Amino acid sequence: MNALRAARVATFTYFALNGFLLGLWLVHIPTVEQRTGISHAELGRLLLLLGLGAFIGMRIGGRITDRVGVKLVVPLAGVLCSVTAVLPGLATNQWTLGGALLLFGIGNGLIDVSMNAHAVVVERHYKRPVMSAFHATWSLGGVAAALTGARTLSWELSPAITLAVAGALGIVVSLVTARALLNEKEEHHAVQQTGKRKVPRRIWVMAALAGMVMLSEGAANDWSVLHLQDILDASPEIAALGYGAFATTMTAGRLLADRITAKAGPMAVLRWGSAIGAAGILTAALSPWIWLALVGWAIAGAGLSGTVPQLFSAAGHAEPGAAAANVSRVAGLGYLGVLAGPAVIGWMTHIMPLNIAFLLPVVFCVATAFAAGVLRTESAEERVSA
Repeated sequence: MNALRAARVATFTYFALNGFLLGLWLVHIPTVEQRTGISHAELGRLLLLLGLGAFIGMRIGGRITDRVGVKLVVPLAGVLCSVTAVLPGLATNQWTLGGALLLFGIGNGLIDVSMNAHAVVVERHYKRPVMSAFHATWSLGGVAAALTGARTLSWELSPAITLAVAGALGIVVSLVTARALLNEKEEHHAVQQTGKRKVPRRIWVMAALAGMVMLSEGAANDWSVLHLQDILDASPEIAALGYGAFATTMTAGRLLADRITAKAGPMAVLRWGSAIGAAGILTAALSPWIWLALVGWAIAGAGLSGTVPQLFSAAGHAEPGAAAANVSRVAGLGYLGVLAGPAVIGWMTHIMPLNIAFLLPVVFCVATAFAAGVLRTESAEERVSA
């Protein structure tokens, strides 16, 4: 049990590290943009390379992790992510920044898949839901990055120095923490003898649901502040509370979601969480008052908080020996949803008001609620196999 507890703490550490490294880059985006002399439009295009790299890293990481085991891949992914996190701070023009973001994306995608696969292993040994807490730790890592970045920027430290220190720390943490990881290599080797198998259809259903839910999250993250400013004429200070309300309840919800999942089941968390998320976004979109819109964004964050971890967990438990590959499929399509959300909403604002464009994530959340039964099928099969 001590070894299992240590493995859980190690998983928390890698989630926090990933959230911290990615968050530290996000904090320095304006500074890097100014240093490289690129426009907002050019930055938007270059950020797609970060997403492309993450998608590539997830697909490659899924196959490698299932082949050699999580104990080897997770720390190496942590080191790669830490090293590549330094590169955007060293960029001097759009070409070097584009290459840096592509490599950083690959490192981020690799650690994302491998640490989620290890989280599945830990959850399997605990025999109770623990996945949502890991995702909450990722969010807390982002909060720590925001506070750290604010302080180092106030000291007028360059992004290169800050990211280099963070990267060096990440390398040390990745290597030191590795000894506590569990080893799934023997289990995978036994399963791999069955030969090549077709990916179950329910995995692609989960991937589609992840894409829709994470698109809704991305829309809330990137457009809630502008919604309050442009539609409800809120001041910049008040408008910032829109994202704050969503992010706060999202993190708090993930800290509580495991207990709720243990009592109500993953299907109920996905179904009712998506429904509550839809209600929250709809309330924010149609509200004529700033205070009610803030309440709506808070409700949306609370509802959506536990949905993605249920999909990742279910994908990881679907096939022994293929946990990472299945997680990479669900996470990969989900990540595309995060990237596509802001762009799709932005395109829709050319033909309709921003608050009406929010009806798209509302529809996606409702569709996810209706399709949540895919997790009931998974749970039933797990009980039979057990």
